Amino acid sequence: MTPRLALLMVTGAALLTACGGDNQDLRAWMAEQGKNVRGHLDPLPQLKPYEPFTYNAFDLPDPFKPRKIQPGKSDNKLAPDPNRRREPLEAYPLESLNMVGTLARGKTTYALIRTPEKDIYQVHIGNYLGQNYGVVTEISDSGVKLKELVQDGGGDWTERTSELQLQQPNNQGSRR
Repeated sequence: MTPRLALLMVTGAALLTACGGDNQDLRAWMAEQGKNVRGHLDPLPQLKPYEPFTYNAFDLPDPFKPRKIQPGKSDNKLAPDPNRRREPLEAYPLESLNMVGTLARGKTTYALIRTPEKDIYQVHIGNYLGQNYGVVTEISDSGVKLKELVQDGGGDWTERTSELQLQQPNNQGSRR
């Protein structure tokens, strides 16, 4: 037997002897803690019998399947003209556009609108901007008012007003 193997055996035996000691104090503490404990389990709840449900709404739209609402397919008088040529600022969401100033030429007032690419466009009353068919209805020194057309879940077109406010030099501007 090699001295290394003998040392390993002696060390192992010493460790096993230390782990196998009498843990009388631990056993006494456990007995004291469990003396007044009585287990109690609530009874299982009564199960209700399964009642099948018959789905009879096959002629209604499926609420879990997205529907594509197409412009111009509605009988609503507010529906936008799908054949109208789109203007450049209609490619951007209204939230991404900033009004940075106004410009007056003669009796016409223009609003200066900045895109996310930092391009500046001049718009006047009657121009379109935003992705909801927004038409400019009023331009003031403090903002641009729009009339937008949005489609509800039933496919009907409704009007809503929005405003693109003048961007202040110390913030990013705000919209309502």
